[in-house]
Amino acid sequence: MTGDITPVVVRLKLSLLRNGLRQSGGRRAAYIASAVAVLLFSALQLLGLIALRGNEHAASVVVPLVAVLAAGWAVMPLFFPGGDETLDPTRLVMLPLRPRPLVRALLVASLVGIGPVFTLCMLVGSVVSVAHGASAYVVSVIGVTLALLVCVALARAVAVANIRLLTSRKGRDLAVLSGLVIAVGAQVVNFGAQRLGSGGLGQLDGPAEVLKWIPPASAIGAVDSASEGSYGTAVLQLALSAGALTGLLALWSRHLTRLMTSPDGSTLPSSQGASRERNSTGLARLLPAGRTGTVMERSLRYVWRDPKTKAAWVTSLAIGLIVPVFNAVQGTGSIYFACFAAGMLGVQMYNQFGQDTSAFWMVAMTITSTRDAYVELRGRALALLVITLPYATLVTVLTTALIDDWPKLPEVLGVSFALLGAMLATGAWTSAR
Repeated sequence: MTGDITPVVVRLKLSLLRNGLRQSGGRRAAYIASAVAVLLFSALQLLGLIALRGNEHAASVVVPLVAVLAAGWAVMPLFFPGGDETLDPTRLVMLPLRPRPLVRALLVASLVGIGPVFTLCMLVGSVVSVAHGASAYVVSVIGVTLALLVCVALARAVAVANIRLLTSRKGRDLAVLSGLVIAVGAQVVNFGAQRLGSGGLGQLDGPAEVLKWIPPASAIGAVDSASEGSYGTAVLQLALSAGALTGLLALWSRHLTRLMTSPDGSTLPSSQGASRERNSTGLARLLPAGRTGTVMERSLRYVWRDPKTKAAWVTSLAIGLIVPVFNAVQGTGSIYFACFAAGMLGVQMYNQFGQDTSAFWMVAMTITSTRDAYVELRGRALALLVITLPYATLVTVLTTALIDDWPKLPEVLGVSFALLGAMLATGAWTSAR
């Protein structure tokens, strides 16, 4: 294909967006509401960053902010691959396109959307808060451009490098776990806000000194350096961002070339036979024989393979650790917060059969007596204990170490195990009801 394809890809992006909004009124309303919310939040953040102008710690705030923005751009394609249909270049493999023009076109098309507008507002507010003097404003234009392009190129490179994963079952698992990342991130932000509230913005000086040499935060650090008259440092920081952009584009182009010229492994015939006998291997051999071991193995496989079950388990594991540990680190927690781990995992025992959804009929066909039902529930409870007992013990010991209250460790362990046992019993009854 000859000629510049950039306008074509940009129009394609706009057409996909427009046609997507036409599919349903609910989708259109959700998009408009999210766009308005993001724009309002962007405006407030922009005003807040501008208000930092003249503050001695302004650079210590905006440099880590840009680094966090870049991290967000890096992980978003992993959790929301369906948010931008142009992120999947496999849709274009049948077209006669060369990688270099396609990379350029996709890069420009990536600048269309709510995310780039939000990022641009953050970058503009960041440079306004630290720029002083004509030379700093000149560097600001270059710095904002480089930082925005690095963020977009980073997202594209990550998406292309993991496109096979994102379109597979494991990719859908990542999307399900996105809520966990948001929850953990919120706890980290809350912890950081409390630390800043008690110690002031000066606590960011150390991290900012390191991050201002890491692209794309180095592009904003260059503006601060130019404001202080360190023009050599500013040029070096801009060069780091430019080098990062060049490297990301090269990485993106290489993965894109490989993706468009190599077959999808999922379409190739397997080298192994179509059928083979499956036996329990690894740790599954340690499970008891009979129906109990079979139920335990099935439950543990669901935890590992089923996206919904995996999301529930990982969320419980993370929150059960975050709540006691973060409170202990902040100095506001009690050693009994360690029981939160047992409580979060004990909840998994409730509605055991409902978690199987439509697959439960296969289990129900094998239950012919009260004894079978008892063994089924016992196997599920034992599978839960395989993970919960060591985990609750670990969280309790870790919380005790952080609070330094070792004499209470046996007492808290006993309370934690008692809570877990009570939840297993009531959960089994609730599931059967």
